[in-house]
Amino acid sequence: MISVQGALLRTVSRSMRRFGPALLLLPVIGCGSLGPAVIPRDRTEYLSSIADSWKEQTLLNVVRLRYGDAPSFLDVSSVVSSYAVGGQLTAGSIINSNLTGVAPWNTATFGIGAAYQDRPTISYTPLTGDKFTKSLMRPIPPTGIFQLIQAGYPADFVLLVTVRSLNGISNQSSMGGQVHPAEPEFYPLLDALRRLQLSEAVSLRLEKRDKEEVGSLVFARSLSPQVNRDLKFVSDALNLKPGKNDEITIVLSAVQRNDRELAVLSRSMTEILIELASGIDVPAGHVAERRTVPSARLASAENPRDRPLVRILSGPVAPDDAFSAVRYRNTWYWIDDGDFASKRIFTMLMMFFSLAETGVTPQVPALTLPVN
Repeated sequence: MISVQGALLRTVSRSMRRFGPALLLLPVIGCGSLGPAVIPRDRTEYLSSIADSWKEQTLLNVVRLRYGDAPSFLDVSSVVSSYAVGGQLTAGSIINSNLTGVAPWNTATFGIGAAYQDRPTISYTPLTGDKFTKSLMRPIPPTGIFQLIQAGYPADFVLLVTVRSLNGISNQSSMGGQVHPAEPEFYPLLDALRRLQLSEAVSLRLEKRDKEEVGSLVFARSLSPQVNRDLKFVSDALNLKPGKNDEITIVLSAVQRNDRELAVLSRSMTEILIELASGIDVPAGHVAERRTVPSARLASAENPRDRPLVRILSGPVAPDDAFSAVRYRNTWYWIDDGDFASKRIFTMLMMFFSLAETGVTPQVPALTLPVN
C-alpha cells in the first residue's frame, strides 16, 4: 500500500513539474491590462488614417466639382475600439494503481488556448441639412478671416483664398466656368496688407461693448515711411476716410455704404473648392468630349496669383509618390508630395471648413485707422 501511494505521489509530482509553468499563464491572461499598451499605437494609426481619409475625400470632391458632380462629405464622428483577450488551460492525469500484478501506468492530458479580438466601432455622419449649409454654402465670417491673420497666417494668402472682393475691388474668380480677372488694385492691396502685418502695424482687438464682444482691427501709429505709404494706399484704394478715433466697421457685404465701412465679400467653402477645381490639369480628351470645361487657372499665367491655387495633376495610373491621390472615373488625380505650396493651401482648407461651420457671427468687427 505504501508503494502504491509513493507511485501516485511521484506521478503527480512529475505532472506538476511538467505542467506547472503553464498554469502560471492563467493569472497573466486573466488579469493583464491590454488598454495602456495599445493607446500609443492606436492613437497614432487612427489619427493618420482619419487625416489621410480627409485629404482624399476633399480632393475627390474638388475633382467632382470640376466635372459638374455634386460634392458629398462623410464625417468620422466617433471611433470606439474594443479589445477582448481570453485564455484557457486544462491539465489532468489518470493513474493505474492495480495491485493484481499488472505493471502500473499513467496518462496525462494538457491543453491550452488563447483568444484575441479587436472590434472597433466607427461611426460616420453624412454632411446634410443645416450643417451642410453652414459648412459649404454660407460665406466664411470676416471675423474668422481676420483672426487667422492675427494668428500669424499670411494676410495675402488668406485673403487671396477666402475673399471675393474688398469694398467692391474684386479678386480673380472662376465662378460659372468663366474667368473674371482680379481688378488692378486687388493684388497690390494684398501686398500692402501683408507688409503691414509683418511690421506688426496691425492687430486684432476684442472688447465688450453693450454686452456684446466686438472685434476691431487696429493699425498702429506711424512706424516708418513704408508703413505710412501702405496705410495711405489702403485707405485711398478702399475709399476709407476715418476721422480721429473713428472706427471702420467690417461687414459681410459686396457694396460699401459709406467711407467708414469695409465691405468684405467672403467666399463660401463651395466657392473655394470651385476655385481649386478650376486649376486641375484635366486630360485634354475630357475637354474635347465636353465632360468638363477648360482650365480657368493656368500654370503658365504670368502672375503667380493667377495660377492654380493647388496644382492637381492627372493621369491614367496612380502616382508613386503623392501627398494625396484619388481615382475618379478611370483617371487618377493627385497633389505631388514635392509641391509644398499646394500642400500648404490644401491643408489650410481644414481651418477654412472650421471657420465656415461657425456661421455668421452676430458680432460686428471694426477696422481702426490712425490719423496723423
